[in-house]
Amino acid sequence: MRILHTSDWHLGRSFHREGMLTHQAAHLDHLLEVVERESVDLVVVSGDVYDRALPPVDAVQLANETFTRLARSRAQVVVTSGNHDSAQRLGFGADLIDTAGVFLRTRADGVGRPVTVTDDHGPVHVYGLPYLDPDAMKAAWQLPVRSHEATLAEAMRRVRADLAVRGGRSVVLAHAFVADVDRPPEASDSERDISVGGISLASASLFDDIDYTALGHLHGRHTLRDSVRYSGSPLAYSFSEADQVKGAWLVDLGPHRLQTCEFVAAPVPRPLARVRGCLDDLLADPALTRHEGSWLQATLTDDVRPTQPMERLRRRFPHTLLLAFEPSTPPADAAVATDVRGRSDHDITLDFVQAVRGTPANADEAALLQAACDACCDDPDLDLAEVLA
Repeated sequence: MRILHTSDWHLGRSFHREGMLTHQAAHLDHLLEVVERESVDLVVVSGDVYDRALPPVDAVQLANETFTRLARSRAQVVVTSGNHDSAQRLGFGADLIDTAGVFLRTRADGVGRPVTVTDDHGPVHVYGLPYLDPDAMKAAWQLPVRSHEATLAEAMRRVRADLAVRGGRSVVLAHAFVADVDRPPEASDSERDISVGGISLASASLFDDIDYTALGHLHGRHTLRDSVRYSGSPLAYSFSEADQVKGAWLVDLGPHRLQTCEFVAAPVPRPLARVRGCLDDLLADPALTRHEGSWLQATLTDDVRPTQPMERLRRRFPHTLLLAFEPSTPPADAAVATDVRGRSDHDITLDFVQAVRGTPANADEAALLQAACDACCDDPDLDLAEVLA
């Protein structure tokens, strides 16, 4: 059986206020192409279909179109909810939608009841574990402790109890921070913290006897075991993911066990880049031509903060989104005077500019600061009685 493992679509997410829906739609087109080109039998989506519990209408429309196209494809589909999804909204109409070959598994009380698909070698039981919040599940399942480890352990106990009766090959979808505790994978800035009491990890050993475990939550691809993997998100959602290769796992299950796993890289609609240096150098460096179409994070190392740096960067790099300043030579400590008695507001602001930037304000800047100070002054003509009224 050939399986395509994807997760963390985050439909409706923006990237530093830039809309991503067009890029997300292009990626889903790519997934449908892979299903047909690679003769995929089963698509598994391991949570975070949407970026938030109440997704925008256009994101819901894109999900609806995608699931409809998948239902018409050669593959069957199992989808679980992640910590960004509303399990109730994503799972609405699941019983009806099941009849189309798209199985939405978002309810905790369904853990241990598989979707069973077959190939020439017999059944494959697919157990979709939605995101299981430890706060909610401790009482519902009468767990001894409140943790992701305890919650997933109980879920897997239910899976194994069912699997012992059914027999056959097994696939589990889970949305959690799973790792070998002594070497956890590196998280991305775009992932929402799901720690409970400071602990978010669940052991990868929970899935040791499962033929394939399709994980979601981490946005980079990771291989914890040959049979335990994260696919990562289909697009980069933070600059910390600039060097990650995005895509999905193409998994082949043989008659008795996992045979092969191949990573299918996704198209990159707009790459991410991080650059660092003095502004004039960044604007003149011919080696940076390759980044002129990228979303850019720039860190300027000029000792004196340049004027209009974002505007100047965007003339060459029109998709610059983030700008930071880290002078190569930190300015000497120059504390702003704490004794302001007898000094004008304007003088104090000029001292502040000198202390922060290391150079005094020029004439235009000083005039602008003077106008700002004047605008904040009390109006001597203001009638206090009118204000209090």
